[in-house]
Amino acid sequence: MRSIYIGLETRFAVRMAFACLWIAVSGCAGYQLGNQSLYRNDVRTVYVPVIRNDSFREDLGVRLTEAVQKAIEQRTPFKVTGDPTADSVLTCRVIGDSKQVLTETNTDEPRAIDNAIAIQASWINRQGSVLMENRILPAGQLAFYFRQSSRMVPEAGQTSATAFQEVIDDLANQIVNQMQVRW
Repeated sequence: MRSIYIGLETRFAVRMAFACLWIAVSGCAGYQLGNQSLYRNDVRTVYVPVIRNDSFREDLGVRLTEAVQKAIEQRTPFKVTGDPTADSVLTCRVIGDSKQVLTETNTDEPRAIDNAIAIQASWINRQGSVLMENRILPAGQLAFYFRQSSRMVPEAGQTSATAFQEVIDDLANQIVNQMQVRW
């Protein structure tokens, strides 16, 4: 008689475990794990043309294009493509850059310099809908404005090239952050 109860208890425990597992799995079926849930699922490819540069530093557009493409490939599920007929197009334009001396020595040599780049960016799908979402963007606007600066200390061995590269990398990350879907 005792072995019948043990058999019933074991079968009941197995059935309860299976039922709990089924409820847990089916309850989470709509959720996505990882960074896939942060980005749009209707976009798979992104075309990033060479960024137009309206500043006097001629290499900023090319360097920023490379940084944006690399950030998209590394941080998003999207594939960067060279095909203009991709699912979406991310167009950017450098609208200005500046270099300002913050402090200087007694002999007028710069001790700290602020480097800044301002860009305009828009992400549009094939149908012409704006894909970047931001609550600050006024109605009717298609482009976002980003500005990033970096402090450079020449006495510490920093150069304008390294300071601007830091700004470029930060701008690329800001752009990719705006590609995330808002909660």
